[in-house]
Amino acid sequence: MKKTQIINLLLGSMFVLAMVSCQKMDRPAMGEYPKDANPPTGPLKFYVSFDGTATDAKTGAIDSIQFTKPVTNTMGFAAGGINGTRGVTGNGTQYIKYGKPNNFCNWAESFTVSFWEKRNGMPVGEAEFPFSISSSNGHWASTSMMMLFDHAGAGATDNLAVIKLVLVDRNMNDTWLAWEGGNKVPNIQDNAWHHLAFVYDANTSKVTLYVDGVANANTPQWGNHGKVLLDYEKVKSFQIGGRPTEDLGWGRSWTGSLDQFRMYSSALSASEVAALYSKKQ
Repeated sequence: MKKTQIINLLLGSMFVLAMVSCQKMDRPAMGEYPKDANPPTGPLKFYVSFDGTATDAKTGAIDSIQFTKPVTNTMGFAAGGINGTRGVTGNGTQYIKYGKPNNFCNWAESFTVSFWEKRNGMPVGEAEFPFSISSSNGHWASTSMMMLFDHAGAGATDNLAVIKLVLVDRNMNDTWLAWEGGNKVPNIQDNAWHHLAFVYDANTSKVTLYVDGVANANTPQWGNHGKVLLDYEKVKSFQIGGRPTEDLGWGRSWTGSLDQFRMYSSALSASEVAALYSKKQ
C-alpha cells in the first residue's frame, strides 16, 4: 500500500472516530438552558425581597440586582411577609439606607416603583415616607424622588390614604403627583398587605397607581415633561422607609410594614403589574 493511501486511510479513520464521539455527547436542547429573567441591561434596576434567613440587618436587606448591602438598616425584620416569609417594619424613626438605588436614576426615563405595604390606620399629624432618594441638587427638599403618605389633619378618621409622589429633574424642575381630596385612595390602611405600583410613562407624562393589580382612575400628569431625567450624579443616598434627609424638618419614617421592593427603568404594562400582584412579588 502506498504511503499516501495509508495517510488517507488514517485521516479517514480519525474523521469517523470524531463523528462517533460527537454523536455520543450529551447535548441539551436549546430550550433547556436557563433563562435570565432580568439580564444585566434589563429594566429591573433595584430589588430587595427581604425573604432571606440572614439575621444580620445589612445582609437581610441586600439588593438582588447588584448584591449591594445597605449602609445602615435600623428597621426590624418581621415574620408574615407577603410570601409567608418576612418583610420589614418600622416605628417612625427607623429606615434602610443605601448609597444609591444602583443605576436606576441614570436609566429611568419612564419608571415603575413597586412594593407591598401594610399599615394599621392613617398617619395623623405627620407625613410618612415609604421611600426617598436624597440629592445634593440644591432643591428645597434635598431629593430627586420621594413618596409620602400624608395626614388629613389631626384626629382624621376617614382612613383614606393621601399619597404624594415628588419628582425633581436634573434642572430642578419639580412636580407633586398626588392622590388627595376626592382622589384619596381607600382600603389600603386596614392592617392587611396591599400591592402598590407607581408607573410613570414618559410618553404621556402621567403616573398610574395600581392597587392590588387594578389601576386607579386618577392619573396625575407632569405637564408635557416627558422623560423624567433624574440627576444620577447628585444622588446622595436612597432610603426605604425613610425621609430624604434626617434633617428635613417635617415628616417621619414609615410606621408600617414593607416587602418586595422593586424599581424598574421602564413603565410596566397593566398585565406585568397584575402578574407582580398575583404572584405576590
